[in-house]
Amino acid sequence: MNLKESVRIALRALAANKARSLLTMLGVIIGVAAVILLVAIGTGVQDEVTGQIEGLGSNLMFIVPGQYGGGMGGEQSPPSRMFTVEDADLLARRVDGLDAVVPVLQSSTTAKVGNRSLRVMVAGANEKGTVVFPNTLVEGRNYRRSEVDAASRVVVLGSTAAETLFPNRDPVGEKITLNGQRFTVIGYYKPLGGGLAGDQDSQVYIPVTTMQRVFSIDYISTIVVKAADADRIERVKLDIKRVLTPRYGKEFTIFTQEQTLGLLSDLLGTLTYMLAGIAGISLLVGGIGIMNIMLVSVSERTREIGIRKAVGARTYDILSQFVIEAVGLSVLGGLVGIAIGWGGSWLMGSYTPVPTAVTPWAVSMAFFFAAGVGVFFGVYPAWKASQLDPIDALRYE
Repeated sequence: MNLKESVRIALRALAANKARSLLTMLGVIIGVAAVILLVAIGTGVQDEVTGQIEGLGSNLMFIVPGQYGGGMGGEQSPPSRMFTVEDADLLARRVDGLDAVVPVLQSSTTAKVGNRSLRVMVAGANEKGTVVFPNTLVEGRNYRRSEVDAASRVVVLGSTAAETLFPNRDPVGEKITLNGQRFTVIGYYKPLGGGLAGDQDSQVYIPVTTMQRVFSIDYISTIVVKAADADRIERVKLDIKRVLTPRYGKEFTIFTQEQTLGLLSDLLGTLTYMLAGIAGISLLVGGIGIMNIMLVSVSERTREIGIRKAVGARTYDILSQFVIEAVGLSVLGGLVGIAIGWGGSWLMGSYTPVPTAVTPWAVSMAFFFAAGVGVFFGVYPAWKASQLDPIDALRYE
């Protein structure tokens, strides 16, 4: 019996039990769709974060307290001292070739306006913050240097904060309460979406000096530096070390844009592979389901196998038929899973804030893994069927 005939018989056997075949394929369908969808989410997030970092320019540096090795996730020594606003001012005065030096501090609190409230992330910076992280104002203005020096209680709202706390009205000039203190709204931004610091639209922005006073914090967490020329990054980096080393020794780390991009790409890439591996477990479960159903099929068709062997079917013919049935189930399930995963990724990327990007390697990996699952888990039932003695099989009740 040739391969074409084996395929025809296998497909006919699958069609004879449509409901069982569909339920058997369900595990593979879910597994393939999950792999494609989760990898699409991981890749989409990675692309968006990478794009945001690249969009900030190649001349950006982040200075953090503490000595790090192998990335920001591999801290070797915790800082004994934190940075202050004065450190940022010192860098601005003593390092040439800088467009901006921005001290950064973040904390969370509840913003209140009358009976409305919203949990927000409060970002503190100086007046140069918009040079490093450019946002587009809808109305109003950003805070000025004089307001930073005076620790004025002024705030600029993200779009979600503005819409939630001041629905259907202009918030500029209104008052809000942050951490028990009253602030005057001086502006609000256009929607930004998710960012490196999470949902930027739910953030509110105040002078860093005001934030230190209101939240009783005497340090800053990061100093962000923007060089005037990307070609002078290494020179600026050496000058920063020259200024900060007498004050902090080696207890600080400078991350260039290239290093930050590489670290985040590695981290998010690893996360994407982990998501694919987790989803792949459901493919293995689907494979076990295929094996169980094929074993049941062998038991049900014992007399058929005996008749076929009695009229001359070889061991190879029986083996190939059942392997083809198992592979057929996994391949058909894989194709349906690809369609569902691709469609689900498109729907999620189009109608939710979660970015997605379907990659050819994820589709190929999911499909061939599904086919491999069919072969692997179909061999044992097929081998068992091919080893049946024709006389015993014919006597089977």
